Amino acid sequence: MRVSSKGITVLNNLMNDMFERLANEAARLTKYTARKTLSSREIQGAVKLVLPGELGRHAMAEGTKAVSTYASNNNGRQSKS
Repeated sequence: MRVSSKGITVLNNLMNDMFERLANEAARLTKYTARKTLSSREIQGAVKLVLPGELGRHAMAEGTKAVSTYASNNNGRQSKS
């Protein structure tokens, strides 16, 4: 199975647009809370606001799983150094 270069371009544009929407919403939430640091809390809130229903819940679950995996892999590397 292959993906054409036009297909890749469409997917790239979709992902860039989604990143921009989430980043803007997370930045807006950070301003509302009068904080200067963007945290995972604002990202989770942005996902809930930008992605509807089941899609948002699935994105939250996958994001949490990815961060957990990263943290466990990263902690193992630090202790070996």
